[in-house]
Amino acid sequence: MTDALGMIETRSFPAVVEAADAAVKAARVDLVSYEKTGGGYTTIVIRGDVAAVKAACDAAQTAAGRVGDVVTVHVIARPHDQVDVIMPLGRNSGTAPAPARAKK
Repeated sequence: MTDALGMIETRSFPAVVEAADAAVKAARVDLVSYEKTGGGYTTIVIRGDVAAVKAACDAAQTAAGRVGDVVTVHVIARPHDQVDVIMPLGRNSGTAPAPARAKK
């Protein structure tokens, strides 16, 4: 399966949490990582098929915009294999996302 890579960057942590929640609820995608880049900027990375990632990014942008500032949203339809070798961002890197743990 060819995966797409979606990135949503916001200017606050609450906005990125809202974006992540909206993305995974809107389409069948995996939330594979997040990165705090400093100055209040935070980015989430999602993976899935191209249509699902585009739908998830659209939903995330709308939801995060209600909570804070969306800096940028970007989808790469089929990232080259070397991107995952150098910058492991999900499924193609040879590592599976960690399974969610149930609350006790």
